[in-house]
Amino acid sequence: MIVRITSLSDPGIEIFSSLTEAQLRNRLCPSRGIFIAESPKVILTALAAGYTPCALLCEERHIAGDARDIIARLDDALPIYTGSRELLAALTGYTLTRGVLCAMRRPEATPALAASTGRSADLAAMLADARRIVVIDGVVDATNIGAIFRSAAALGMDAVVLTPNSCDPLNRRAIRVSMGSVFLIPWSVLPPSAAPSPLQPLHDLGFTTAAMALTDDSIPLDDPRLPSIERLAIIMGTEGDGLPLETIRDANFVVRIPMFHQVDSLNVAAASAVAFWQLRAR
Repeated sequence: MIVRITSLSDPGIEIFSSLTEAQLRNRLCPSRGIFIAESPKVILTALAAGYTPCALLCEERHIAGDARDIIARLDDALPIYTGSRELLAALTGYTLTRGVLCAMRRPEATPALAASTGRSADLAAMLADARRIVVIDGVVDATNIGAIFRSAAALGMDAVVLTPNSCDPLNRRAIRVSMGSVFLIPWSVLPPSAAPSPLQPLHDLGFTTAAMALTDDSIPLDDPRLPSIERLAIIMGTEGDGLPLETIRDANFVVRIPMFHQVDSLNVAAASAVAFWQLRAR
């Protein structure tokens, strides 16, 4: 259903303009919430992964152009808000990426849709066949989250597990940076009770844990023991302080990436890509 907007106050478009990320998660539908995906490629990836759209926003010229394949997959009753490039830029605060945004419902608590459930049974089901996973511990920057997800999907990780104090993977910027990879790889959030030490639930599921950190007893990333481990969880820490001491202490291995030219560490997103490639399942 095409809805042409002429004013920033037209009803229904507040999803794309005035609501914060927190309000999108909780206010519109507390049981599931809303997230925003942008660009045709990312939106089509989300649709293919089973996510449910609830509204589309695009420039008029894209209805028969970049948004055509998306619209063909939508229910006829779904609102498709459209207007001039200038009006939509004023609405969203920036020029749209290829002129298309889609508001989508957060998935219900099913591992098949990579839902962030936090329940141990769901975590076990999601990781049942996983050999390589990444645990994101306290990473709060949306750009880093998106980059880690993109690397995880591209470089052989089977799933992503996040601590509750990490950035939401369905944050608009995280989705954009990941190029839709957040829809391609299963992910879950650990229960809050496990946040101080996220490793025990993974040990219980048979994972050997490798904490990426700089310590006196850390082993190099190319240590020959690591690739042969059957089920390995790679733990990545925060941008500034790294991993909590308790997490490092509880890990089976503490692993460092060898550095040169007096550089002591990499950005967490860059470090994750290096670690995923080296430690991928062989």
